[in-house]
Amino acid sequence: MKKILITGGAGFIGSHVVRRFVTNHPEYHIFNLDALTYAGNLENLSDLEDAGNYTFVKGDIVDAAFLDNLFAENDFFGVVHLAAESHVDRSISDPMSFVMTNVVGTVNLLNAAKKAWGSDLDGRRFYHVSTDEVYGELHDPKEFFLETTSYDPRSPYSASKASSDHFVRAYHNTYKLPVVISNCSNNYGPNHFPEKLIPLSIHNILNNKPLPVYGKGENIRDWLYVVDHAIAIDVIFHTGKDGDTYNIGGHNEWKNIDLVLLLCKVMDQKLGRPEGTSEKLITYVTDRAGHDLRYAIDATKLSDELGWKPSLQFEEGLEKTVDWYLSNQDWLNNVTSGDYKKYYDSMYTNR
Repeated sequence: MKKILITGGAGFIGSHVVRRFVTNHPEYHIFNLDALTYAGNLENLSDLEDAGNYTFVKGDIVDAAFLDNLFAENDFFGVVHLAAESHVDRSISDPMSFVMTNVVGTVNLLNAAKKAWGSDLDGRRFYHVSTDEVYGELHDPKEFFLETTSYDPRSPYSASKASSDHFVRAYHNTYKLPVVISNCSNNYGPNHFPEKLIPLSIHNILNNKPLPVYGKGENIRDWLYVVDHAIAIDVIFHTGKDGDTYNIGGHNEWKNIDLVLLLCKVMDQKLGRPEGTSEKLITYVTDRAGHDLRYAIDATKLSDELGWKPSLQFEEGLEKTVDWYLSNQDWLNNVTSGDYKKYYDSMYTNR
């Protein structure tokens, strides 16, 4: 059975990727490597605890010696690298943690793979998952990010991801390491840590707390349902071309304020509240430093070459997301209270 290492698999996107690979590829044994920092939550994968082709490993990609040992002990056929610090606001207040995880951690992984695989590269794959934020911002409403768009990172987070992208390409060009990269738009869906716009708004509406909106809410993002993203990663891992980059987008551009207004309407309907109740919670706050105006992905290459397309429009995906959070309020409460951190101790420390 071939072994696949997925880093950051206890996080939001990573947990959906792990589930996709474990359930859809019984020919693989999936190793989920996660440091379980604040956004890592093993409750996201409680349904896989007894899967015969799944193993969780607690560890930090910043620890090069740990990675070397892990690769030496396991002949990983491939790597899907999602482990990253990802919240822009946190990168502004603490940029060095983003440099360490996103840049140094990625180089450590590349070195571990290069050392372990040596010249035995046939069929191997190092898949690096990145973001559309490396491209900067768009001002022309008719313009979209392409795989050939020049990098113009504008926050410490996007700068750290841009740097990691460049290192992955450099290892392909210099050492012939078989790599692929994908750059995705904003994800949403179940298990999203409630510091991001959609889950934070759902949590605050449930608790009648203010809904903070940066500036006037004019910033535009393309939204991608996380399950669709996991499917795209599966497709790219198996059929993407070595050395290539693929943009993954949802074709769902929304202004932040329009998104929040729609979410308020959906939540009022689901909770049986009079329409307009949640909208009264909207509070405009000082805009974030370096807040990019618009991101939008052109995923034509991925569609034309590999046959992937998003399955959901935003309205449908948002309703599914709201339904999940309303049906899993214990999960949401555990995260906001910090109790989710106890899950690892209860499930793994005595094994």
